[in-house]
Amino acid sequence: MRNKFQILLILLMIVVISFSSTCFAEVKTYVKEYTYQASEDDSRNSSRVTAMREVKRLLLEELGTYLESVTEVKNFQLTKDHITALTAGIVKTEIVNEKWDGHTYWIKTKIVADEGDVIKSIDSLRKDREKSRELDELKKRSDAILEENKKLRDDLKLAKGEEQQRQKQKYNKSIKELSAIEWFESGIRNSEKGDNNRALYDFNKAIELDPQYLEGYILHGITYSILGKYREAISDYNKAIELNPRHKYVYCYRGAAYGQLGKYREAIGDYNKAIELNPKYADAYAFRGIAYYSLGKYREAISDYDKAIELNPEITDGYRHRGNAYYGLGKYYEAIIDYNKAIELNPEDGRVYLFRGLSYGQLDKYIEAIIDMSRSIELNPKNEDAYYCRGVAYERLRKYREAIIDFNKAIELNPKYADAYRNRGTAYFLLNKYNESISDYNKAIKLNPKHTTAYYYRGTTYLILQKNSEAISDFNKAIELNPKYADAYYFRAVVYSIIGNGKRALQDLSKAIKTNPTLRDQARTNSTFDNIRNSPEFKKLVGK
Repeated sequence: MRNKFQILLILLMIVVISFSSTCFAEVKTYVKEYTYQASEDDSRNSSRVTAMREVKRLLLEELGTYLESVTEVKNFQLTKDHITALTAGIVKTEIVNEKWDGHTYWIKTKIVADEGDVIKSIDSLRKDREKSRELDELKKRSDAILEENKKLRDDLKLAKGEEQQRQKQKYNKSIKELSAIEWFESGIRNSEKGDNNRALYDFNKAIELDPQYLEGYILHGITYSILGKYREAISDYNKAIELNPRHKYVYCYRGAAYGQLGKYREAIGDYNKAIELNPKYADAYAFRGIAYYSLGKYREAISDYDKAIELNPEITDGYRHRGNAYYGLGKYYEAIIDYNKAIELNPEDGRVYLFRGLSYGQLDKYIEAIIDMSRSIELNPKNEDAYYCRGVAYERLRKYREAIIDFNKAIELNPKYADAYRNRGTAYFLLNKYNESISDYNKAIKLNPKHTTAYYYRGTTYLILQKNSEAISDFNKAIELNPKYADAYYFRAVVYSIIGNGKRALQDLSKAIKTNPTLRDQARTNSTFDNIRNSPEFKKLVGK
């Protein structure tokens, strides 16, 4: 009896929980009717297009008025017009019924909006500066065309002859433009849902209807960029620039596409133009900074990030990228300060924890590095780099088994991760598991035949196993790939000394010490050099 009561209680709790979650899900439905009185120059299609845009404007304005009062949206500090523009890229207007009698077009529509979902989408879209700008442009353009059409219909009543034909062509063109805006908004909604191929179809239809609307090419190009089709995106941006060579934003978009193709100089040229047209364009400075960083010009990159942050102190990526540039210059403390700020602005960005962890690692603060890598993994469990870097930190703390677990995970996520095999090989080496170590170095070299350190470490493993010819072969390869690899010269000198080739041992030791003078002290106490220790050349190299 008691068990039955417990089961009933659990079931009741499940019902209450389910009921509660349903009750608090706020779904708003708005219904509007609109009657459009057609003029003599209107067709069924032009009447339907105009009626649809007018009723949609009323619906979105009503939804916008409500959202403007919601606390979360208030916190975004958006104008009502901007909220209305954004919702056009979020909610779909459904036609409930429509009628056309040749004189009037009556349409009844509705929108159904889940408040939570809409607020999340507004937050996402407002942060997507490109789409946010384009939706604002679409709203302005739609409102302007609707107002212009009223005047055009009045003018058509009075116009005659050729003037009437010109006005008629102008009116028909504006109807096509309104239809195009519907397709553009549909494309943005599909893009927000992640259906970018459908979005491309929508933007294609829009461009067919309005081939002179440069914002359409921009949206089309942005979608190609999202799909990783950067050459196609550049083609679209070229068309937009052809239509308006002084557009404030398109050069920045094209620059970003060039950057993705590794064409950093072309990208910088475009960012220069974007800044020339709009000297307060924070994103253009930030992106130009990325291009400079990619070219290894860290100081120029930092200068651009400074300007981007000055113009927009909330530009999270600016702090992250500036931190990367400081890291590139070896200024790890400055990098950490920027990563701290980036995390403050966006605590859910796993990349920043990874980068800050790398900086801590460079400062030998491996515990802090592991904490940051762990947070990065928590935010993105499929980031193989975070596992790899945490494994390196464990390796530095001599926690080789923990390191191997992380390298295993990195390899599981990316079976072609050559560095993970190399470092796992080193962990096995330090656990005296030499066969496993060589197997991992073999894999690293197979994946990357120019992996210098993999040859070097495999050579040192062969040295331990007294496979001297194999060791020399690997040190040869490491030196071929990096002629200034001091450690490779040093250990090749060790092997030559062991096998009694004193002349070659002294030659390699000389090159090793010349490249890295600290190896002199190691050589002085290294018993493997006993075969050449008493030679004048050795004494001259290492001293007494």
